[in-house]
Amino acid sequence: MGSGARVSHGDWSRRRLVGVLAGAALPLSAACGGTPPAETPVKSPGGSARASRRPPAGPRPLYLGTYTSVDGGGEGVGVASYDPVTGRVVGGGLLDVGDPSYLAAHPNGRTLYTVSEREDGAVTAVRLSDRKVLGSRSTGGAAPCHLSVHPGGRWLLSANYTSGSVAVHPIDAEGALGERTDLVTHSGSAPGPGQEGPRAHQIVTGPDGRHVLAVDLGTDTVYSYRLDTAEGTLREVARARTRPGAGPRHLAFHPGGRYAYLANELDDTVAVCAYDPASGRLTVGEARSTGSGADTNYPAQILVTADGSYAYLANRGHNSIARYAVEADGARLRLLDTVPVAGDFPRQIAFSPDGALLFAANQRSGTVSVFRVDARDGGLRLAGEPFASPVAVCALPL
Repeated sequence: MGSGARVSHGDWSRRRLVGVLAGAALPLSAACGGTPPAETPVKSPGGSARASRRPPAGPRPLYLGTYTSVDGGGEGVGVASYDPVTGRVVGGGLLDVGDPSYLAAHPNGRTLYTVSEREDGAVTAVRLSDRKVLGSRSTGGAAPCHLSVHPGGRWLLSANYTSGSVAVHPIDAEGALGERTDLVTHSGSAPGPGQEGPRAHQIVTGPDGRHVLAVDLGTDTVYSYRLDTAEGTLREVARARTRPGAGPRHLAFHPGGRYAYLANELDDTVAVCAYDPASGRLTVGEARSTGSGADTNYPAQILVTADGSYAYLANRGHNSIARYAVEADGARLRLLDTVPVAGDFPRQIAFSPDGALLFAANQRSGTVSVFRVDARDGGLRLAGEPFASPVAVCALPL
């Protein structure tokens, strides 16, 4: 696929370009983030910081996602580095992948995986030691906007936004991808704009390691699947419905494994969900405020700290990060404050591996903001000037 490839589907074109066009106010695709480095059972997939607060010595790698086929976009995956103490980011090169809007790393840290968010969707593996592209595989759908690696390291999971489908690919010993082993297409629609059909927005492994959950904005549904880790196939076991028109976008689990937090893009809310690890069943609770007030706002990614004390939500439109206290062993979120993101349209947020830094990819301003996370109260403090990165839609610190 050439870097100038476009998706002709009207819904997809609108979704992709809205964050680039100044003043636009329509929802966009999924955020990007890393993968927990643990074997099953998983303590905190879907965006939780790791437990250690000790920063590693020396600069650490930072990979940046973008769109390559929009005006002013990037030229591939940005390769940068960051200081784990100060948060300062320095650029360092490119990886040649088209429209890499979402990134994830293998649990062993040796391979990077990207989506190519195009009509003929694909996923690509890149060996990080020498930046060699190990090949790409079709996702079987259009506009893949999210991917994650199963904690066992053998399966890559991806979500096709426009097609409303989820796919599974095997990962070999070298980190390369094999041909797709499963493709499941959702069905139905919901009443709001952008919900004319299924829109798979995220796919993530549950805290038990046996179940995979797919968040679908178009059907107001979170689907739970049982993953056959020998065959790489998915079997649906449950569906959780949000309130009509919520437009669920992104899910993050509490490290206790019994609760999850669901960011609803279309009705500007966040919901606490109960989770049953034995069955994989999610139960969506009451919707809560994002702190955006009267502003037009589209919540994006939500994260939870490794100790389960705080949660953070990226607010696109309000241009803030909402900070929540997590209470009652994960059963309750209490909004503490919102912090200006120092950029425009924070598409995605991610913790550094030690949890001491939080990165925000700001799509419209083309910047990445870095915050220090206070270990005592979860407060955020901006760490210097934001780093320039064209159409920044993903920041993956390793």
